[in-house]
Amino acid sequence: MHILLSWLGGTDLDCAAGTKDGLGPLARGVMHYDFDKVVILNNYPAKKAKHYVPWLKKKTDAKIELKTVSDLPSPVDYRGIYMNAIQAIDEIKDKHGDDYELTFHLSPGTPAMQAVWIMVANTSYANARLITSSTEQGVNTVEFPFDVTADFVGEFYKKPDDRLTQLAQGLSSAAPEFSGIIHQSAIMKRRIAEARRLAKRSVSILIEGRTGTGKEGFAEAIHKSSPRSEGPFIPVNCGAIPKELVQSELFGYGKNTWSGQDPKGKAGRFEAANNGTLFLDEIGEMPLGQQVLLLRVLQEGEITRLGESIPRRVDVRVIAATNRTIVEEVEDGKFREDLLYRLAVGVIKLPALRDRKEDIPLIVDNQIDRINKEQQKVEQGYIPKILSRGAMNLLKRHDWPGNVRELQNVLTRASVWANGDTISEDDVRESLFGAPASSANGDGILHRSIDDGIDLDEIQNEVERHYLKRAMELAANNKTQAARLLGFKNYQTLDNRLKTHGLKS
Repeated sequence: MHILLSWLGGTDLDCAAGTKDGLGPLARGVMHYDFDKVVILNNYPAKKAKHYVPWLKKKTDAKIELKTVSDLPSPVDYRGIYMNAIQAIDEIKDKHGDDYELTFHLSPGTPAMQAVWIMVANTSYANARLITSSTEQGVNTVEFPFDVTADFVGEFYKKPDDRLTQLAQGLSSAAPEFSGIIHQSAIMKRRIAEARRLAKRSVSILIEGRTGTGKEGFAEAIHKSSPRSEGPFIPVNCGAIPKELVQSELFGYGKNTWSGQDPKGKAGRFEAANNGTLFLDEIGEMPLGQQVLLLRVLQEGEITRLGESIPRRVDVRVIAATNRTIVEEVEDGKFREDLLYRLAVGVIKLPALRDRKEDIPLIVDNQIDRINKEQQKVEQGYIPKILSRGAMNLLKRHDWPGNVRELQNVLTRASVWANGDTISEDDVRESLFGAPASSANGDGILHRSIDDGIDLDEIQNEVERHYLKRAMELAANNKTQAARLLGFKNYQTLDNRLKTHGLKS
């Protein structure tokens, strides 16, 4: 279903009434495209607008639905406009499931109505198309440069965008617990929104992400913004516990369990985290034999100390993290399937740094500021550093296999090599382990043997699929933004490429 959503404007009413020549912007847009359905939001008195639908039906085969809005205080009330727009979209979703494509018409209505359509198309409904129409310019698809504009005018655009997203997700605007996660990318905004929603509940959470993506920082932020924030946050590195000590570390041990140990016994990590959060980092490293013990705690809410027979009640929220893909670990027989289902009630997948490169300048600024403050405390006469443009460009080109942690270490090393107050491109280059990697080289695209021949078309298809997927993920499935990232002139070109490679659009 191709569905157009639009407010009804005064010019549209005048044209339908015959008091003004022409079609009006709404009818012009309707007639230009082959829509199956047109949903018109009307904030005029029903009596004034009743003649419009019969007039428009004579000009299109599309089904016309007029929704008169009675709870809009004024045509410039942003909240009211937003809530009515979202309600109309939700009704479409309920009726048509996933089988629809939305177009928002910007021209009819007030500037406030136009602004809300733009914001909605860049937040909650990123696949929606935006169009405008006028007598002079005709009908055009709008490629609104939201991210580019946000880079230049900052908070002017970013604050409304974040506010509307939070409103749509039932979140408050303030999230100080997540302020330490430096970001501006759409994918990280989504991950933080997911984390904030999960924080409100006491369900177990699994965080997947490569080494250095900030899994522990996410887990601690979830704890701090949860109802358990007054309780303890206990991190445990599962990969650092010897196999034979897993049970005693997690569950503790009773009196006189071992000679030479505390004769009174000792509480384990679960008891230490009672009424709080236990963060099990690198859960994939836990041996299979010990996983069944963890499963029982999650099922029963009880632990039994080693050497004891009487269980103890614990009220602990478990957040687990892994740099592996746990589903694959289950398939390979390295992780219990039943434990996965207990842990992964909520799942957060953190992106690699190379998939959110627009965050790099913010992270770099934050880290350079940290390094300067730390070094000024310990090194007399330390000269605070800034980063040259060439150095920043080199950092943005690097693929960061070690993610944010690697970036932090590189900046620390570069600040040591730098003479004076500027970190140069050469300082950064010497601080990188090896030459800056690229995504294409990382997959061996440029270095495959051709001794026995290659399928060049398939290699080109492989590269194209790779970047199509990354662009759609980075743009939060906004086709216009993804097309711009890939250098396409319009999203229709992107659509065709996605269909060619059998990728979901």
